[in-house]
Amino acid sequence: MNIINNSDKAQKNLLTISETIAKARKIVIKIGSNTLAKEDGTINIEFMENFAKQCSTFIDNRKQVVIVSSGAQVAGISTIDRWARKKDLHYRQALCAIGQVELMDCWRSCFRKFNLHVGQLLLSKDDFGDQHRTLNIRNTLFTLVDEGVIPIINENDSVACDEFSIGDNDNLSALTSILWSADLLILCSDIDGVYSKNPKEYKDAKLIENITDVEKTKKSISIGKANNFGTGGITTKLEAAEKVLEYDVSMILTNGAKPNLLQNLANGTIKATLFSPAQ
Repeated sequence: MNIINNSDKAQKNLLTISETIAKARKIVIKIGSNTLAKEDGTINIEFMENFAKQCSTFIDNRKQVVIVSSGAQVAGISTIDRWARKKDLHYRQALCAIGQVELMDCWRSCFRKFNLHVGQLLLSKDDFGDQHRTLNIRNTLFTLVDEGVIPIINENDSVACDEFSIGDNDNLSALTSILWSADLLILCSDIDGVYSKNPKEYKDAKLIENITDVEKTKKSISIGKANNFGTGGITTKLEAAEKVLEYDVSMILTNGAKPNLLQNLANGTIKATLFSPAQ
């Protein structure tokens, strides 16, 4: 296995991003907090409405969609901004409890404009370690999707602590993709993809558009002093990619702030990083 572009033969054998999306029927889309938040830190309703419209287009094209959505704390701050500066864990968890209600209400309102219903699943690390729970999660996902309802998943941040926490929604979305037997995971972050080095520090950083060997990629890139390329860090994105590739699930890492993101990815008009299972 190797990073694409090292071999013309390997390049020819792999699908493009637009071809990967066209082929995929079951798609998990992860949206990070940075994508959902406006510059002032409040929730971006305009983005959510546009995103719901794009998802509805996918569904009209006979694709099934599951969303892993961050943003509970952002939505909580949008509701009770006087807690914004509080760092105490209990306030953070309380903000998530308030914000999760607001977040789901926003998603419900946005998807309702396109005659789509949503369902909420709040998961924890233990849920993926228990055979009976994972079976129940899988059955619920299949039932919701088969009935035309869009599952929206988040970690149960109001009760999670370090010991029992998945820790980030990159890995949560990877676990969800594996559990649901998805064809494709799309990670919407605040960066265009994986770079040769941190683009926030180095102007000569180059986007790596195709990857099949994550371990080799880790050794070939320079992460830099900030130790991340985006919110949550590039490390969690690579961890997510390793997980899904092991189960032959493709993954796209892309910038969620790009206008009409899903449509333009499907059309092949924007660049991102495509992780493909080795041929």
